[in-house]
Amino acid sequence: MLVCVLAAAGFVAASIWSPKPPLALASGTILAPARPLADFSLIDNQGRSFGAANLRGHWSLMFFGYTDCPDYCPTTLTTLAALEKQLRAAKTVAPPQVIFVSVDAKRDTPAQLNQFVPNFDPEFIGLTAASQPAIEALAKKWGVAVNIQYAANGNYIVDHSTEIFVIDPAGNLAAILTGPFTVDALQSDFRRIVTGHA
Repeated sequence: MLVCVLAAAGFVAASIWSPKPPLALASGTILAPARPLADFSLIDNQGRSFGAANLRGHWSLMFFGYTDCPDYCPTTLTTLAALEKQLRAAKTVAPPQVIFVSVDAKRDTPAQLNQFVPNFDPEFIGLTAASQPAIEALAKKWGVAVNIQYAANGNYIVDHSTEIFVIDPAGNLAAILTGPFTVDALQSDFRRIVTGHA
């Protein structure tokens, strides 16, 4: 009888302390538990400093790219703008802040970002760094690959990873989403992440 009681107690404890099984997402992976993010120092498209404290108090969707990106970046920003529009209309989940981090610090000044990012949504935030080494160091910490390829004429393109990072209101990395992205899949995944986080 004692064995049965101990077994039952062990089962209850395991159910309390074992991590929840990860929720299935259409376009990514939930991190359980969410991972704390180290502080960082960037500059937003208004010329203000932006760090980890700016991620707290609301959900955020962050991805890395650059304004001269020919395809992925504008496509993703367009998709995220449509997602924000749907979430605002539904009024069931607070829309996250969308953050575009440039991996091209040389060309993407705050002024350049301010001409580019608000075209997709006035509330979107663009971030850059004081130098290219600074942004590449941050990208490396986030697991984002950055590779600059120069052409013979001196121009260049920047190859980069294409994940979207989902950051919870405590400033922790809650999920990593991988493309290709659609509005419906992102909306479903975001709702699932927020609901599962509660």
